[in-house]
Amino acid sequence: MGYPMAGHLATAGHSVTVFNRTQERAQRWQGQYGGSVAATPAEAAEGQDAVMLCVGNDDDVREVTYGSEGVLHTLARGSLLIDHTTTSQELAVAIAEQAATSGVDFLDAPVSGGQIGAETGALTIMVGASEDAYAAAEPLMACYAKSIRLMGGVGSGQLTKMVNQICIAGLLQGLSEGLHFAERAGLDVASAVEVIAQGAAQSWQMNNRASTMISGEFDFGFAVDWMRKDLGIAIEAAQAVGAPVPVTELVDRFYADVQDLGGRRWDTSSLIQRLRSQAPD
Repeated sequence: MGYPMAGHLATAGHSVTVFNRTQERAQRWQGQYGGSVAATPAEAAEGQDAVMLCVGNDDDVREVTYGSEGVLHTLARGSLLIDHTTTSQELAVAIAEQAATSGVDFLDAPVSGGQIGAETGALTIMVGASEDAYAAAEPLMACYAKSIRLMGGVGSGQLTKMVNQICIAGLLQGLSEGLHFAERAGLDVASAVEVIAQGAAQSWQMNNRASTMISGEFDFGFAVDWMRKDLGIAIEAAQAVGAPVPVTELVDRFYADVQDLGGRRWDTSSLIQRLRSQAPD
């Protein structure tokens, strides 16, 4: 997702330096958008007004921020560090404290909208930061987002993303069950979706994933491995605040079944394959 997000920044006229642990990807980006390629995160951050991160998990964020070649070694006082990764709230607070010792403003700013949203510049961003840091960062994030909202202090963005993932988990399971029922009942599934999409059952997932779920296409979008990571974070946080999330816990176990089917890199809409695999002949 970082590839098109950085591309939108470059297209908007910003001077962009990119780093990717797979250098070929960074070089391919440079060939498409121009800009510069750095050999390390620290090199990418040197002399910059803002650094955006979009990596995999808490450990990845730690590595590229305060690891031996992390951006906090070179980011100048007064600059912005914007993390678009979905992480734990605890990590966001820890990085903010570390960044503050160098005079760097940190924003936890997880995104929703998937690969399509990144490519079209239509992401939703939920932000945890100070009001001043948000005001400085918002015009930059607007290059690749259609909706940006300050949710509160550092960590609030990650908590809001947990709400997002909890809601999506239930939606995708419900959509999978509905489509699979339509298949087994002998309906024209696409026609059924067209009808119910005009009523109360309509959702982003239905509009954007139902057709590919019907055809069994799962080689795009947000991978099951990453969804399980996100749900694990949300379940742990829910336990900490005393908020039962039984459906989320159940869907997380269903995603483990999808992984066992070989679907670790399938899109999250692949929950329907679990139902198909368990259906009687």
